[in-house]
Amino acid sequence: MENEPEREIKVKPSSMQLAALLEKSLHARLADPALKQTQAYRIFNGFYEGFSGMVVDRFDQTIVISNHHKQPDSIKPAVETTIEYFRKHVNSLLVKTRHSPDPQARKGIIVHGSTLCEQIEENGVRYSLDLQLNQDNSFYLDTRDLRTWLKENSQERSVLNCFAYTGSLGIAALAGSAKAVLQTDLNAAALALAEASYKLNNFSHKMNLLIRDFFSVVNHLKQQKILFDIVILDSPFFSSTRYGKVDLQNSFHDLVNKVRPLVGHGGKLILINNALFFSGSQLMQEIEDFQSSGYLSLQSIVPIPSDITGYAMTRQDDPPCDPAPFNHPTKVTVLDVTRKDKCIANFPLLP
Repeated sequence: MENEPEREIKVKPSSMQLAALLEKSLHARLADPALKQTQAYRIFNGFYEGFSGMVVDRFDQTIVISNHHKQPDSIKPAVETTIEYFRKHVNSLLVKTRHSPDPQARKGIIVHGSTLCEQIEENGVRYSLDLQLNQDNSFYLDTRDLRTWLKENSQERSVLNCFAYTGSLGIAALAGSAKAVLQTDLNAAALALAEASYKLNNFSHKMNLLIRDFFSVVNHLKQQKILFDIVILDSPFFSSTRYGKVDLQNSFHDLVNKVRPLVGHGGKLILINNALFFSGSQLMQEIEDFQSSGYLSLQSIVPIPSDITGYAMTRQDDPPCDPAPFNHPTKVTVLDVTRKDKCIANFPLLP
């Protein structure tokens, strides 16, 4: 989900200056009452808080340090400083090097401790993790407020989560008493974490997992005339299979038109676009175009939490492309759906 700027560092701070940045950022998080409800949050976002190229996340007693620099060795001393700074705070430390030629380094090397966090609690919901599943952390911190929205707005509703990955959005909907959730993704290992999260929470409502290509799933559901109360579109920035291509930068409109027929009358379509150079004004223009049809209307914009964007006391840089009226390049909208045929959701409770 999260897509941070590929900006090079203007001036490399000294170890002492970096430690001061980390200290300031940590104190800002500890003072944020919203973070009292979660065991997972961003401690330091260097892209906005003074050291472009490095991000530090906390998952309960594990800290993940992500080196995003295109020349990772150039900030190796800074990574080592960060390791030493946080070593005393947690049980384990994992370092991920985004542009390393070593696949394992991209997924993460344990540099302190031996056991990584395997589950966290957020807003009263348990989520299963595999911090070395991929170059990301298997759990996207930037959509925390969307998980809250889903928990508060999914009661007795059917939900389709497209590009579900590890399924955290669908799990949040189930925590909000959704009557049925269908999570679909091509990544079987990721969906296995969705199943693990389901079991952690002992849900009574139904969750179905479908390991299948997005375009194939959508076409099948259309053929079966199946409709949902809520459809979540959370695609990767770019992907291509024999069934179709996803391109958030250039073809977002087409992607939305693929899923909008799956939303029942009076339902919600949730759109997430994290294309870094797709401006907020561009997305709003797309939404205005959809609204002109009379069948889609903007209900709300879901903000990105402050630990991701940086706080007033810590933020030093802005995104390279203006996300306004959104507060971050991860742009989340909730649209109300009206159907000409007035057909309501009819997703069956599958066994």
